[in-house]
Amino acid sequence: MEKTLASRTVFDGKLLCLEVIDVEVEPGVESVREVVRHPGAVVLLPQLPDGRFVLVRQFRKAIEEEILEAVAGTLDPGEDPLNCAGRELAEETGYVAAELHNLGTMFPAPGYTDECLHVFFARLTGESVERCPDEDERIENVLLAESEIEDLIADGEVRDAKTLGAWMLLKGRRPELVVRGS
Repeated sequence: MEKTLASRTVFDGKLLCLEVIDVEVEPGVESVREVVRHPGAVVLLPQLPDGRFVLVRQFRKAIEEEILEAVAGTLDPGEDPLNCAGRELAEETGYVAAELHNLGTMFPAPGYTDECLHVFFARLTGESVERCPDEDERIENVLLAESEIEDLIADGEVRDAKTLGAWMLLKGRRPELVVRGS
């Protein structure tokens, strides 16, 4: 354990907060940690009744490219992850979940952020509602069979950590959930 000696917020933005923390690593050894505070998020792997999964493609400014990824969204303050999962699914994809299964949580980069991702598998009804992504989001649904996702991962085409982690949780912890076919 590291003992916190002092902490100061150096940036407080719309989504993120950056703290600089002076720590004592062990008696007589001090260091500085920079920690990005994040409210947490949900990650979903939705599956249609025909067996295809719904992923999304969107441009990410930080890497200056479009990327294929799992459906995801930030938790509102005090929001239950299960409620957030249903909300984000409808907003981003226009699909409705018949069932939501919690696959666990993961920390995408604990070396510098406290962000916690709540991962869900969603069995979809097949029905759709009006999509209403955030005003600044441009999201395209991409429907893929399980084997197509596996091939994209093997070929290095899926590089998003939350998507790779969510896929591993689904395949490793709950393989019985996935509908085989198509």
